[in-house]
Amino acid sequence: CVSSQIALLVAFLCVHCARGWPSWAAFQYFEVVTLWFLIAFLIFFLMHLFRLQAKMPCINWPLTEFFHYSVGTVLIVIASIVAAVKSGGVSALVAGSVFGFIATFLMAVSLWTSYSVTCGSHQTGAAV
Repeated sequence: CVSSQIALLVAFLCVHCARGWPSWAAFQYFEVVTLWFLIAFLIFFLMHLFRLQAKMPCINWPLTEFFHYSVGTVLIVIASIVAAVKSGGVSALVAGSVFGFIATFLMAVSLWTSYSVTCGSHQTGAAV
């Protein structure tokens, strides 16, 4: 989880600090997607840190986390593909798209682990 946050932060900073964007709309989309999921990660981290999940039992938190990772993986891979295609040889934009792909991979791993926790087989200790 922390490694995908770092990859998203580096991807955002690479694109945000780059000059001479060949396609303004494509990189604005990339910035919005990476920043949104950085903020969402921060919210989940703070909720876990302060144990706020216990105060809101009406929300299925493992399912919410699974949904967050699945939407994030799809949107970040789309943004990374668009950034890679529209980079125009600007090295900072290419680096941003590469870190976007790295973040996509790390979020897919988190999605898989979240899926195995949420939807995996739940064994009980009772013997039949």
